[in-house]
Amino acid sequence: MIQRRKTRQISIGSVKIGGDAPISVQSMTNTDTRDVRKTVNQIRRLEDAGCEIIRVAVVDEEAAQAIAQIKKRISIPLIADIHFNYRLALKSMEYGADGLRINPGNIGGRERLKTIVNEAKRRSIPIRIGVNAGSLEKDLLKRFKGPTSEAMVWSGLRAVEYMEDLDFHLIKVSLKASDVPRTIEAYRLFSKRSNYPLHVGITEAGKGAGAIVKSAIGIGFLLSEGIGDTIRVSLTGDPIDEVRVGYEILRALQIRKRGVEIISCPTCGRCEINLSPLVDKVEKEIQKITTPLTVAIMGCVVNGPGEAKEADIGIAGGKGVGLLFKKGEIVRKIRESEFVPVLLKDIREMAREER
Repeated sequence: MIQRRKTRQISIGSVKIGGDAPISVQSMTNTDTRDVRKTVNQIRRLEDAGCEIIRVAVVDEEAAQAIAQIKKRISIPLIADIHFNYRLALKSMEYGADGLRINPGNIGGRERLKTIVNEAKRRSIPIRIGVNAGSLEKDLLKRFKGPTSEAMVWSGLRAVEYMEDLDFHLIKVSLKASDVPRTIEAYRLFSKRSNYPLHVGITEAGKGAGAIVKSAIGIGFLLSEGIGDTIRVSLTGDPIDEVRVGYEILRALQIRKRGVEIISCPTCGRCEINLSPLVDKVEKEIQKITTPLTVAIMGCVVNGPGEAKEADIGIAGGKGVGLLFKKGEIVRKIRESEFVPVLLKDIREMAREER
């Protein structure tokens, strides 16, 4: 059982972060925020996938103004991502952002940060101190001889201390690098010195299997130690994949369950059915089901009956046929051609029943 680290609790719009709140799954749009229609369409797809907080890039005042229109057409809290120009943080709050992400390495010094913090305090808008190894303050790079985990922690703690001096405590922190060991060490060090909620991720992880592995190991490792209150999986490509991978990480650690988990064997010489396309067909059709269910699609008699029996719904396949299990009981024998339609029908019925 994972013992989660106790942190302060803040709220981003309607979503609570930290304390005993569920670990939330975030993503970020890759549309031009100024294109309201495209941005809203992507956010709605992300909402359907389970995204609970969305972040948008605010590159100029037009993008900040677009927040007002975007907010009217989405259902989840919106965070404005700010770099370089502190005035865009002020404009984003004016136009309805539920939270800010500020990079202490490029926001322009304490006086500009002070202006942002005072306005956020007046409006009760939380700020994430988003430390990135790739954009640390020059004095810290010199002091620590590079973007080390210690330099990242110092950057975060220094920003926290300054915000606290301004009597501002609606703070969330992230300390991201593109490599796993440095990221893990930074979060470990920071969590020993502060109890503010932590947003966890591996930044610029890349694309495809390698990026998913890096994110799963880095995020999963920290969550397994009880570190982390909200997560974002950073992948090049469709942000829908970020949300799906995020939930798979949480499910693998038995922290949160959402949607259908498919258990299937890797196949070997004993497999007597064409398993891979069957799994692909089922997986494609169940993407929008949010009810937590376990479905086993097994290809031989070694582990098939046992796994199928343990699942909510399962098939233990043999040569051209299989046994259909529901809640641990054998229901009937079905032909291989029936596997997909029978499974989909039963999954949908069970999902409706268990809502």
